[in-house]
Amino acid sequence: MRAITVHPAKPNSVELQEVAEPPATDGAVLVDALALGVCGTDREIIAGEYGEAPGGATRLILGHESFGRVREAPADCGLVPGDHVVGIVRHPDPIPCPACASGQWDMCRNGQYTEHGIKGLNGFGAERWRIAPEFAVKVDASLGLNGVLMEPTSVVAKAWDHIHRLWRLAEAPPRRVLVTGAGPIGLLAALLGKQRGLDVHVHDHNKTGPKPDITAALGATYHCGAPEDLVKLTPDIVIECTGVPSVIAALLPHVAPDSLICLTGVGSSRRSDFDIGLFNRNMVLNNGVVFGSVNANLRHYAMAAEALARADPGWLARLITRRVPLARFAEAFERRKGDIKVVIEFI
Repeated sequence: MRAITVHPAKPNSVELQEVAEPPATDGAVLVDALALGVCGTDREIIAGEYGEAPGGATRLILGHESFGRVREAPADCGLVPGDHVVGIVRHPDPIPCPACASGQWDMCRNGQYTEHGIKGLNGFGAERWRIAPEFAVKVDASLGLNGVLMEPTSVVAKAWDHIHRLWRLAEAPPRRVLVTGAGPIGLLAALLGKQRGLDVHVHDHNKTGPKPDITAALGATYHCGAPEDLVKLTPDIVIECTGVPSVIAALLPHVAPDSLICLTGVGSSRRSDFDIGLFNRNMVLNNGVVFGSVNANLRHYAMAAEALARADPGWLARLITRRVPLARFAEAFERRKGDIKVVIEFI
């Protein structure tokens, strides 16, 4: 079968190769791949910035945003041939730590977790893949190709889950959310904000292209000015999805009273001018909270499935701006103007 593989230690070593069928030890559920979402993590692995092949292997099958159709499944596991599924990316460590032992492997305490297509486990960028039933999430067939959005939606579902856990004023619930970045994560975060009945604002640097219209179709407000101009919005919640140091530096010192700032973007480590004293003062005087969020567990995938089922399928489809056949997979990793979510199709 064909698979997209990379040598994690060698930049730009990505290839479409013939590989062996997935071994039964990978899991009892055999899945035919339908599509694979592409994100910045994949590009960073291709660039040699990080990534880890399975033990004893030199190459890693890439891809963590899966979408496939069950070919084989054990009886009474909750899945049958023909079901659409996605695979949970992170698996618990073998020890396990307290978080992994309680099913919260996204919060692993010792760093010995594994991740499909990223760290120690082959990914879903192959024509067929296997997974254990407990790490396979059924997708409503009516979603069609939109099911490939499940993994990024699980990431923002976790962010919202933690936002609700951290909000400290039950008598004064949040009203306004600002999302910085109108990529897939940002727009899906905005979607979940609208589903919660909030006044949603989205900031991005693109003045043209599909993002302003997609944001408006959601019923949210689009902004493309300087990040510093957004402080007048006084949002109760900020979900930062760019990882851009200058955007983060502009937002952090200007928190509204009792607000929460959730950081989801993993960006450059380059230095940026940042007034740590002003940040400290405003965080203390405004009872502010800043926290980071990454990955997801089974509960968040279930929340993501519910959110996608409630969403307008036409709106979701607009997030998938480019579809690339497997034979031309390399085109999917190119950055092109207007891209939001790029998908590699296997059929």
